[in-house]
Amino acid sequence: MSSLFVILIGLIIGSFLNCLIWRLYKDESLTGRSYCPKCRKTIAWYDNIPLLSFVALGGRCRHCHKSIAWRYPLVELAAAVLFLLTFLKDAASPDFALLLTRDWLIVAALIVIFVYDATWQIVPMLFIWPMTAAIFILNLLLGVPLLTLLLFGAVGAAFFLVQYVLTRRRGVGEGDIWLGLMFGLTFPSGLLLLILLVVSYGAGTLASLILMASGRKGWKEKIALGPFLAFGAIITLIWGEVIIRHIFRTF
Repeated sequence: MSSLFVILIGLIIGSFLNCLIWRLYKDESLTGRSYCPKCRKTIAWYDNIPLLSFVALGGRCRHCHKSIAWRYPLVELAAAVLFLLTFLKDAASPDFALLLTRDWLIVAALIVIFVYDATWQIVPMLFIWPMTAAIFILNLLLGVPLLTLLLFGAVGAAFFLVQYVLTRRRGVGEGDIWLGLMFGLTFPSGLLLLILLVVSYGAGTLASLILMASGRKGWKEKIALGPFLAFGAIITLIWGEVIIRHIFRTF
């Protein structure tokens, strides 16, 4: 029953994140009823039920009959699955409530970063800044020393700042520097940060090679880094400590 409740919460939050992503991009208020981005007709509550409404409508708007982007149900499903995985990971922790709050906030932030940067190749800074501050405060409440947080926040930002300067803004963008700060504050551990970077850059390199081999991207075309960083952060958040324990047992 607890798992089903968590999945339901994840679906609801995923639906909210879809609205947040679109309205951040359009610079619109979060208040007001949801609407179809194509015909701008208001969406009734029964057409706005996570996953179920998409299936019932056959993936099309009730009013204009144009297709609804697959991004919407996928975000809802991803939020439900990741909320459940973090819930199961944190269940045995003595700081369960606070740790789960932090992890769900991180998951929500990573989903927004992944979708926003993958769709528009922009990091939504007005969203990143308050999320970074909230993660910083929650990690302090969880007992992470202030100096440790400041150190790893600086390390994370500096890693991308160096690339930004050396490549003259062509390798990474300014938004990636802020993401580095957020990830440093999220994972105040050298090994966890290393796992994040290895997974992120490994996935990014593999995806780039596949896209170029298929002719969908050229050698000089830009590929957004944010989605791969978000992917690496999700792997690190859920399985990072397990990976570290496995490495130490192996070597």
